[in-house]
Amino acid sequence: MPDYDMNDPTDMDIMRAQFDRISHEEWDEYIEIAEENNIGYKRVKVLKSASKKAGIAKFLSIKMIHWVLSIIEDLDALEFEDEFEDEDE
Repeated sequence: MPDYDMNDPTDMDIMRAQFDRISHEEWDEYIEIAEENNIGYKRVKVLKSASKKAGIAKFLSIKMIHWVLSIIEDLDALEFEDEFEDEDE
């Protein structure tokens, strides 16, 4: 994830837009991946909480959105690694 400035209105709008683009189905997938990979109770709880606000980022703080997007980026990297390993076998 690019290094967004949480005080820059443009960066804040970009992060909110990225958050709003995540569908309910994608949230379910991210939560499932997080639980399968044991990323930690607190991080899974944050994902579940954020999933309830899917498409309505205006109700979350920018700090929370930033944290959630970084967790999602980590999960995407885990999934990419898993897919890459599966192709090697």
